[in-house]
Formats: sequence, structure tokens, C-alpha cells
Amino acid sequence: MDFYAHVAVSGEVLGAGLDAGPDTWEAALGAEFLEVPWSGLLRRDYGLVEVNFSPDRPGREGQMSCFGYGVKVQRLLYDRSPRTVPPPLLRTYGEFTPRVPFEQLRTAVLDLGRTIELDERGTSNDMYCYRVSASAARIHVVADPDPYGPGDPDPDGHQRGDVWSIDVW
Repeated sequence: MDFYAHVAVSGEVLGAGLDAGPDTWEAALGAEFLEVPWSGLLRRDYGLVEVNFSPDRPGREGQMSCFGYGVKVQRLLYDRSPRTVPPPLLRTYGEFTPRVPFEQLRTAVLDLGRTIELDERGTSNDMYCYRVSASAARIHVVADPDPYGPGDPDPDGHQRGDVWSIDVW
């Protein structure tokens, strides 16, 4: 829970955050990632963390910086491979559970002196979106674990109130 609360409040992962370049993210999370270039942009998928880069401002041609990233908590439930959580995160925070209850994350964020408010614009029928005060983070929480199915959610799958992702933009 410490990792998720830290990201939600600080907007950074082991010292890397918005505006950091690919080298900074690699120094933080390691060299194991899937790199996907598209339309002049770059996405690096570290498993639990997915980072998006764009070319920097004029005068810094050839360099890229992070314009947004997500902590994809939902991946932990279905992908239990050892590569899902980058080793630097495991060394710093220990084991990661496959399910993160929003109420526990809310309590951790409040304990760090921040507030959390529902973001009506980001909320849908199947997902709640919450803003963390003084942060660029948005927390997405499962509202309906089976929005298109027969109404019988998978008991081993996501449950109402699970954190789906924390996105920083």
C-alpha cells in the first residue's frame, strides 16, 4: 500500500515522474521493458508501470520526456509472473498483492495529509475516478466488475472497490 499511496501523493516512482526522460525511468525501474514507438511518441511497458514519452520542447531536439504514466494494478490479478513487478519495486516495497482495496488506499492517502474527491468527469458506469489533492494522480476504481456480462462477476476476478489503476498526467 505504501507504493500506491506514494505514487498518488507524490506523482513519482522511485524518483522518476513527469518530465523525466527514458534514461531516468530506466535507472528507476530497470532495463526490462517492452518499448512501443508510435507516431513520434514512445511507450515503455514495465508490467505494473506503463510510461508514455513525447519529444521535448524546441531547443532539446532528440530528447524525450514523460508526459504521463500509469500504475496498472489490474495486471497483478491475472499476471502473476515474476516480471510483472519490476525488481527495484520489489526490493523497495516487498511483495505486491493482486488486489488493492480502494478504502485502504484512501486511508493511506489521507494519513499522508491529502484528500481524495470523486472526479465526475472521469467516472463512468463501470469505473469511478478519484482525484488526489495537490497531485496529478487519478485513481480508477472498479464500480461494476462485469459491466457487459450476465451480472455474475468472476469471484476470482476484480471486485467492486478494487483499484484498477493510478494514472499521473
